[in-house]
Amino acid sequence: MQKPESGWRSPADERAYATKNFVLRGNLPTTATVHGTVDWKSGTTIARPLTGAQKAYESFAINRSDGPRLTVTGARLGRTTIVTSRGTATVPAWLFTLEGYDTPLKRVAVAPSELPRSPIEPAREGSAGGLRRVARLTGTAVDGRSVTVRATHGACDDGPLVKVLETDESVVLYASVAGARSGGPCTAEMIEQDVKVELRKPLGGRILLDALTGRPVP
Repeated sequence: MQKPESGWRSPADERAYATKNFVLRGNLPTTATVHGTVDWKSGTTIARPLTGAQKAYESFAINRSDGPRLTVTGARLGRTTIVTSRGTATVPAWLFTLEGYDTPLKRVAVAPSELPRSPIEPAREGSAGGLRRVARLTGTAVDGRSVTVRATHGACDDGPLVKVLETDESVVLYASVAGARSGGPCTAEMIEQDVKVELRKPLGGRILLDALTGRPVP
């Protein structure tokens, strides 16, 4: 889900969004369209089933508490840009009108594709050798020559490391930490940090894989 471009106008609205506390005052459209088109910068396109406005609304408006609430007054079908495991794509989206805001709240309106079978196996339990999971993809460079991913590390190390193995079909990312220290007191917190990974050639249609899980990076 993508927030209004203007940002939240108050801490109360920000809290309502974080707690998914919404109220509907208006009618949501129905549509006869059953498929939407996903377009990648490479020119590749696929058709995916379209989610109705009501179902999209119900996917994020799951709180009915008495706390701060955001009011949805309507919606229209439009498009938005998102980051996928194959790079940036333009996809159909429901643009929900919020009371008091000039720009909409956007919710992707197509179901994700079924994940392909991974060409690598997940690391066996106890044999990860220091590997950590790549939490998610957070950005792709305009020219596709680098990706930014969210990796994790602890309080007693020097931060995350993410290395890459490239093939013609995939880009395998394997995360670890630098300077891990075993002695002395250490808290058990898990810290997330963005890491930029340079590629030999543009990502294009290649799939991003996590070496620990053997699955596409979310």
